[in-house]
Amino acid sequence: MLVKFCIVTLIKSISGIRGTIGGKPGDGLSPLDVVKFASAYGTWLINTHPSKKISVVIGRDARLSGKMVNDIVCGTLNGLGIDVIDLGLSTTPTVEVAVTELQADGGIILTASHNPKQWNALKLLNHKGEFISDEEGKFILQTAEKEEFNYCDVDHIGQYTLREDLLQLHIDKVLKLPYVDVNAIKAAQFSVAVDAVNSSGGIAVPMLLEQLGVKTIHKIHCEPTGHFAHNPEPLPEHLKDLSDAVVKTRSHVGISVDPDVDRLALVCEDGDMFGEEYTLVAVADCVLQHHKGGNTVSNLSSTRALRDVTEKSGGSYSASAVGEVNVVKMMKDTNAIIGGEGNGGVILPELHYGRDALVGIAIFLTHLAKFGKPASVLRKSYPNYYISKNKIELTPEINVDRVLQKVKEKYAKQPVNTVDGVKIEFDKEWVHLRKSNTEPIIRIYSESQTMSTADTLAKKIMSDIKEIVKN
Repeated sequence: MLVKFCIVTLIKSISGIRGTIGGKPGDGLSPLDVVKFASAYGTWLINTHPSKKISVVIGRDARLSGKMVNDIVCGTLNGLGIDVIDLGLSTTPTVEVAVTELQADGGIILTASHNPKQWNALKLLNHKGEFISDEEGKFILQTAEKEEFNYCDVDHIGQYTLREDLLQLHIDKVLKLPYVDVNAIKAAQFSVAVDAVNSSGGIAVPMLLEQLGVKTIHKIHCEPTGHFAHNPEPLPEHLKDLSDAVVKTRSHVGISVDPDVDRLALVCEDGDMFGEEYTLVAVADCVLQHHKGGNTVSNLSSTRALRDVTEKSGGSYSASAVGEVNVVKMMKDTNAIIGGEGNGGVILPELHYGRDALVGIAIFLTHLAKFGKPASVLRKSYPNYYISKNKIELTPEINVDRVLQKVKEKYAKQPVNTVDGVKIEFDKEWVHLRKSNTEPIIRIYSESQTMSTADTLAKKIMSDIKEIVKN
């Protein structure tokens, strides 16, 4: 007899709450946990904006638990006296745009991003449509832990409004960007294959492509049922269906997005991956042609290719700690015109400070149309780097911070960045070491101009760590 055990997980962090659906309260993401955290967030908004009628924008991806969690969140906020504007099936960037467009006081995105279907999460935004800060997140966590909520009486229950027009408004704003040329895209007569992993991107991406003037759209896994057709993280090993579809349909490019449409991966006309690290590089290249000398930002674990493209344009590149909030802060500090992460996340502050696959798609297709050659040729026009991703597990009693300090000392003659772990540069190669926040693991990312060299560099650092631990 086969017995299946349901593993439940609940992770509370400063950016929100995420977990697997089911289980006892406090173990998985139960309805009680959803109420508790939504109440804490709503309480924070009420305290932040005293004597004001609060409104919050809600949007969700298509995962199976989405409607249930959405109903609980909306009802809880109404119970605090907060007005709710529900976008229904939506995207993360659409919610971010809607918060400022509707002059709301905050927003909640119900998505576990690239996590499998059993996961869901509440991701929290401030009145700028940006993810909340560390300090704000800590206050919300404390409020939830202490259950310091005060619900309103029956005469002051918040109003609920359903708005399904905000996706079109989001697309309209994308189409008006100076880096998007609909006429050029129409003239290219593109055939595009789309894999939206059966989530809300199945609605948003084809809708955008039609309005961009794409001639032919081949849709696979675009029914927003929440039954993910494959692992929802848009990595090469999960995109075989899309790669095959591009070749079979003779499409010019393949487009894949994650369930909440903030990450973009591309497939070339020959079925090879464009490379998620190079999504931002290509889009930034297009934007930099309009802003010679403009600054860019990505995180410490992203490819050096963005730096090369930026410096070639006369601008300055900066690297932030890993995490979208950190990238956004660095972008503001350096007045960057574009930034993002090597996971296919494009952030264009001209529209909003959040990763936006729809922005990435529109600018990339414009860039490809004006380039006038296949996507594989465009990819080869950029500096070629390969990233090797590894980890080394340590026993719990080992002081990981001490190990990283020893590595830093060993390579003191090299340029070293300690903003987030330890990043060591070797000319155009680098290795980045970061400790896990939840387990005794050191993640080791290395980059070089060949994968074998990147792997060798990672193995060298891993050997150094083992020697440090041994001694």
